Amino acid sequence: MSPKPAKRSDASEAESFSDDERAAMKERARELKAQARGSKVDGESAVLAKIAEMPEPDGTMARRLHEIIRANAPALAPKTWYGMPAYANQDGKVICFFQSASKFNARYATLGFSDTANLDEGAMWPTSFALTELTAAEEARIIALVQRAVS
Repeated sequence: MSPKPAKRSDASEAESFSDDERAAMKERARELKAQARGSKVDGESAVLAKIAEMPEPDGTMARRLHEIIRANAPALAPKTWYGMPAYANQDGKVICFFQSASKFNARYATLGFSDTANLDEGAMWPTSFALTELTAAEEARIIALVQRAVS
């Protein structure tokens, strides 16, 4: 059974954001307001809370990715970003993030890297990866990517 695409609240699909997209933008606005107020949000707790809300198998993948990133890029600080688990450098810039498949009713979860990640390879390189499961092979590749991203 294929997941349903994100529902549009407006009949004009091409011109409007989905309910899921609007919710993500509202979460980002809340994150920015808290940051502007100087609220000290415990990033680790916020990320673990978001992971705990995820349905399976996304929750299991997100927990494992969290462990991998924390162990292999300890300089990155966990934080939420558009309501997703993300990991930022010392300047607060997101280096990588996890987007659950359920967030936008996608058929796969995504491990993404921002433009501040050190993944440049010639004139073209991937910045996001589809994940349907985490085997030892994927974990090894993710470890290498995360280590390279922060090098």
